[in-house]
Amino acid sequence: MDILALDLGTSSVRGLVLDADAVPRPGALARRKVHLATGDDGAGTLDGPGYLACLVECLDELAAGGHLEQVDLVATSAQWHSVLPLAADGTPSGPVLTWLDTRPAPPAAVAGPADPDAYHQRTGTWWHRCYWSVRLPWLAERGADPAGRFAGLAEYVLGALLDDAPMSISLASGTGLLDLRRLDWDAEACTLAGVRPERLGPLAPPDWHGKLNREHARRWPQLAGARWAAPVGDGAASNVGSGCVDESRAAVTIGTSAAVRMIQAVPAGAELPPLPDELWRYRVDHDRVVTGAAYSSGGNLFAWANRELRLPRGAELEAALHRAAAGRRVRANPRLGGDRPPGTAPAGSGELGGLSFGTTAVDILVGLMSGLCRLVADDLALLEAGVGDPMEVVLGGGALTASPWWRTAFADALVPRTVRWQRNPEIGATGAASVALGRVPEAADIGGVGPIDADAAPHG
Repeated sequence: MDILALDLGTSSVRGLVLDADAVPRPGALARRKVHLATGDDGAGTLDGPGYLACLVECLDELAAGGHLEQVDLVATSAQWHSVLPLAADGTPSGPVLTWLDTRPAPPAAVAGPADPDAYHQRTGTWWHRCYWSVRLPWLAERGADPAGRFAGLAEYVLGALLDDAPMSISLASGTGLLDLRRLDWDAEACTLAGVRPERLGPLAPPDWHGKLNREHARRWPQLAGARWAAPVGDGAASNVGSGCVDESRAAVTIGTSAAVRMIQAVPAGAELPPLPDELWRYRVDHDRVVTGAAYSSGGNLFAWANRELRLPRGAELEAALHRAAAGRRVRANPRLGGDRPPGTAPAGSGELGGLSFGTTAVDILVGLMSGLCRLVADDLALLEAGVGDPMEVVLGGGALTASPWWRTAFADALVPRTVRWQRNPEIGATGAASVALGRVPEAADIGGVGPIDADAAPHG
């Protein structure tokens, strides 16, 4: 049996084939970049039909390469918080708002939750622009079809491919409208969102599996009998793919954005552990929660600097980073994309200080990347305070794969903790496969995790 793992990301959509132990098959990877439309007003949107077309191209490519012949199970890692309005006929009536979009604002006439602390403990979220409690009224004000409904990117995409595509508990938790203990829509959150539960669609029950619809089963007959597991939020999937599946380990993941997270076993109906004021909490599945903090800047910091600052490349850049880090001349606030919840700073909140005529492009990059390391260190301390013990840290994500220096910078910022690195760049896809297989505890021994210093020596 093979597993087809889909990764529905912000900057790309990927499909890869894994063996029965969730190890990637050599050469069985298809990837398409997607266009994220951003603006000075805080916009961060994707085109839904265009995104679906990219996923279809990935599946066509894998099928043409003969990689889908043995696939029995399809697992999906999908971005949290995205939402798009659908017309009554199910077609998009607007673009996909991603986590990066900072434009939504609470309606002026609405006071918010009656008890904000209880709301936070119950839903794991705040009344904040990142969540559907604020996003849906904002979309309604801008002409969302009152006879239509709302969906996340994953529900829209999978709804086009499968016979049915209910929202997974994991993705529902990222909307901010789910009661994390009861695993049902929260009445107060839905009232704030101005939406009836039936406009949100059904929630997937435990062990739900879907099937390709007739049209797409003809297109990819290799997948006609495959079972499609309920999607997993990308952050939760990345934790599992990093081997961080209990309170002893925290995952620090740097993809397009960044996050620090911890998983705990909390079955449906069980009392939830107290949630610190500054942290969010979502669901991995019906049996586990994930708690942490996220940041709008991550690999996009490096991408911006690389595009705008004319940085050196490869080994030359690594050597320059090590030299510049010794001076630490630039102070930086890395929040170029604004705050993730609970913060409310808008896009464009990044700052640089300590500049001189001797400041180089690499000095600026060091300041930005080191600033993010400090934010992560502060929030990791909050996670540890909740469990009472220092945690081992596993670094992961494509941005850290590209920069050995950044891995060592995180290790320095997180002293005295043990810091390791997951070398597999596809942690979201492999983590989603482990969840789909019901092997989350076994992921504590997942391959690819090792010391960070093997490839981190400065060059030149």
